[in-house]
Amino acid sequence: MTINVLILCTHNSARSVLSEGMLNHWARKLGKDVHAYSAGSAPSGKINPFALEALNNAGINTSSYRSKSWDEFVGDGVPKMDVVITVCDNAATEQCPYWPGSPVKVHWGYADPSNAAGGEEGKRAAFEITRQAIGYRMLQLLQLPLQSMSRAELQTAVTSISQN
Repeated sequence: MTINVLILCTHNSARSVLSEGMLNHWARKLGKDVHAYSAGSAPSGKINPFALEALNNAGINTSSYRSKSWDEFVGDGVPKMDVVITVCDNAATEQCPYWPGSPVKVHWGYADPSNAAGGEEGKRAAFEITRQAIGYRMLQLLQLPLQSMSRAELQTAVTSISQN
């Protein structure tokens, strides 16, 4: 049974996209039946080019990536989410839609690399550092026995990861 993870950020242009890319990348590499999706409450309609560059430099194909609304994951015919992760402080405080199946919810906050100082090189470095930090947490998530954990066990585990 596939474990579906939805990663939310307000604009779905940077941190949530980095998270989707890293979780899917590591899940494939480790042979885990986990699939990540990303979305935003107010999608910008475009992905930050530094996010795409950081993922591409890590060997991740981003050709099908797009900025999308979390509304695409509510309703009939959409994958049932097991975990919903917010990665920016704005999305963490927004009223989220009802997610069928009552997925585990957690906030894993990251500073917005788009606001990094130092011009293009500063932003490029900030995106790479953020990608690495996100990748580390995604690896921690994938080390859990996700298929056999109760909802309460999973909630405790993902909350613990947020504190690392």
